[in-house]
Amino acid sequence: MMDLAYVCEWEKRPKSNHCPSIPLVCAWSCRNLIAFTTDLKNEEEKDLTHMIHILDTEHPWDVYSINSEHNEMITCLEWDQSGSRLLSADADGHVKCWSMTDHLANSWENTVGSMVEGDPIVSLSWLHNGVKLALHVEKVIRATGGLSKDGQEEECDYLRNDTPEERIQSGASSFGDKFSRVKFSPSLTLFGGKPMEGWIAVTISGLVIVSLLKPNGQVLTSTESLCRLRCRVALADIAFTGGGNIVVATSDGSSTSPVQFYKVCVSVVNEKCRIDTEILPSLFMRCTTDPARKDKYPAITHLKFLARDMSEQVLLCASNQMNSIVECWSLRKEGLPVNNIFQQISPVVGDKQPMILKWRILSATNDLDRVSAVALPKLPISLTNTDLKVANDTKFCPGLGLALAFHDGSVHIVHRLSLQTMAMFYGSSTQRPVDEPSIKRQRTAGPSIHFKAMQLSWTSLALVGIDNHGKLSMLRISPSMGHALDMNMSLRHLLFLLEYCMVTGYDWWDILLHVQPNMVQNLVEKLHEEYMRQNAALQQVLSTRIVAMKASLCKLSSCTVARVCDYHAKLFLIAISSTLKSLLRPHFLNTPDKSPGDRLTEICSKITDVDIDKVMINLKTEEFVLEMTTLQSLQQLIQWVGDFVLYLLASLPNQGSPVRPGHSFLRDGASLGMLRELMVVIRIWGLLKPSCLPIYTATSDTQDSMSLLFRLLTKLWLCCRDENHPSEPDETLIDECCLLPSQLLIPSLDWLPISDGIISKLQSKQLVRLQFGKAPGLLGYAGAPPFEVLARAPGQPKIDHLRRLHLGAYPTEECKSCTRCGCVTVLRSPHKATAVKQWEQRWTKNCLCGGLWRRMPASYS
Repeated sequence: MMDLAYVCEWEKRPKSNHCPSIPLVCAWSCRNLIAFTTDLKNEEEKDLTHMIHILDTEHPWDVYSINSEHNEMITCLEWDQSGSRLLSADADGHVKCWSMTDHLANSWENTVGSMVEGDPIVSLSWLHNGVKLALHVEKVIRATGGLSKDGQEEECDYLRNDTPEERIQSGASSFGDKFSRVKFSPSLTLFGGKPMEGWIAVTISGLVIVSLLKPNGQVLTSTESLCRLRCRVALADIAFTGGGNIVVATSDGSSTSPVQFYKVCVSVVNEKCRIDTEILPSLFMRCTTDPARKDKYPAITHLKFLARDMSEQVLLCASNQMNSIVECWSLRKEGLPVNNIFQQISPVVGDKQPMILKWRILSATNDLDRVSAVALPKLPISLTNTDLKVANDTKFCPGLGLALAFHDGSVHIVHRLSLQTMAMFYGSSTQRPVDEPSIKRQRTAGPSIHFKAMQLSWTSLALVGIDNHGKLSMLRISPSMGHALDMNMSLRHLLFLLEYCMVTGYDWWDILLHVQPNMVQNLVEKLHEEYMRQNAALQQVLSTRIVAMKASLCKLSSCTVARVCDYHAKLFLIAISSTLKSLLRPHFLNTPDKSPGDRLTEICSKITDVDIDKVMINLKTEEFVLEMTTLQSLQQLIQWVGDFVLYLLASLPNQGSPVRPGHSFLRDGASLGMLRELMVVIRIWGLLKPSCLPIYTATSDTQDSMSLLFRLLTKLWLCCRDENHPSEPDETLIDECCLLPSQLLIPSLDWLPISDGIISKLQSKQLVRLQFGKAPGLLGYAGAPPFEVLARAPGQPKIDHLRRLHLGAYPTEECKSCTRCGCVTVLRSPHKATAVKQWEQRWTKNCLCGGLWRRMPASYS
């Protein structure tokens, strides 16, 4: 249920090499960026450089190494909620905030920070922004057919024969039933309720430090002692409550000392940050109160809240030199017993009974090997007893397990509350039968290779570990967590998590690790069905995200690789349509209810005439008036629309071949209608500025190419505009399209290049070995035949996929590429026109598909 996907290690160096920090730390962002630390040891100068390494999971070899300039070892790394900023803290009291340079995933700079000189930081966290999404496990299982209302298992959707419409009528679940926004207050709010950004840290001397990022870019920092009697804090963790408070758990490292809890309230008074602290109930580990184990585990080595937004449950690990024990505790409200004498004087009725908060142990493990690292899940599932029982009974377990790494090199996934083992992984040096007792295991001489830091992905389907040699290992974790699943159940797990990423905007790379080529078609279809069940407003919000998700899924199968081009072309078409329509302005100030773009869509859908000039007559042409320079600057985008229409119509006679790009557009009424609208807009703009029109190479000088293409496009659109009752194109239309190559020169469209990422290489479930800083070359599609349309010769000219500019065979301009789809564009804008700048600003932070950008060499091949 756990296996290695890939490992990435450092090149061996004779004088300088990477050695792990003590302690080594790592962090995994919701954008699937991983940050971890090592020390660069220089034997000549005999000093250590504390390094921070940031990489994207799709291109782990393309690591960006930062000389952190921390004078002492780095103790904490924390991503923010957007995955675009990183905090680092060290053993000298310094906290630094790292941000992307030019929104590039492999370019970072230190912007702001805070410090408490000489006081090591032991725990660090961003302040909570008040956003919390709950996953309703029971509703999800019932909606997908896992349980009936009386709790009995029933057949799931994938085994039924009813149609999507019938399932909708039978009460199928929407995203609102599966995921709901939880009322959760931010740690600190500005005027109007906007959450204030900042971070909180706990030092070894018992100080709590809060740094607030003011709107003007300045940092407001304040410190306060957790309690009056300051004492050593060896371990600490931070969690948040729904009321906007912060809970800090601390330990001095000794298992005979209590684990202390404090409530921290942050406020801003007279432009100054104020911190108020309050002591909460503490606890002693059960192993220290058990006479048989009283002195067996002298040190507390790990202290973690089960989740950042769940301060009621905490995980504790106590260890000796050889073994460890793990305990899970829960904070509960309990009634305070009242003496009978007072009961007779004043009987306690109902809610008047006094209540106290008390820690109760939920579960504890037996003796384990020594724990070296702990990784907690980030998936915010409900932890009520009912939901947990439903999840366990139906084997629906994503997010229920936490990971424990041991000094012998093994990793166990255990239930986050019961601590029962759900899955196990043994490294190459620790292969052994599962049922062999730990007492009989022979210990290897010298230190074994083991993980010193681990992190689970945001869907708990992948685990990254950094071992004591600085090597990074990516583990694939089954969503069933130890249960044997058939294909239908596996599809249901993956579909649910894809929906979760669609709603939250998180990156879904770790889900793709589990998608096999034979799953792709089913997943795409079921994802589309679930999307169509949502209301119109939500569909509009998620319209581009689901297209990007389908494209990433289709990359994983040689049978669907051509559809990747179609999905990216659709993303590009949607973006062009919304951009060009946004340039239209109403002629009068008292604007009607509908915008010019909406009226354009309405009129083009009503008027089915094949003559483009007759469609133009029904439009108010004064709303289409733009400056000549604006129209000329948009010519490259307009040219793409014209070329794409011509390519689609010319490929209609070959519509029986689904392996060619553009095949799905021939049956997509919405996309064809969008192209038809753009042709009308371009025709009107051509009357104002003929040089902005798309350029066609025609065999006849008198031929009106745009009128011809619009006529054929309209006929094709009429065949499939009704999605429920599409019709086949008639013979006349196909014959006319067959004549197009003799009338116009058919352009060869430049599709997106085959991505050089790792995900398509991992479908075979074979371990891939990589090296930091050394690209493995074009990995391609495992087992896929050569794809002529997508093939790119070494000397073939490159193109800017966003600006549609030719860059030459060996571009000299600095470029950036998408970490997911491989889209390439120039890093610095060569344009000055306002309309083009607006187009480029749409893609400053993210690509068309939502992926992050990464810097490419000045001359890439």
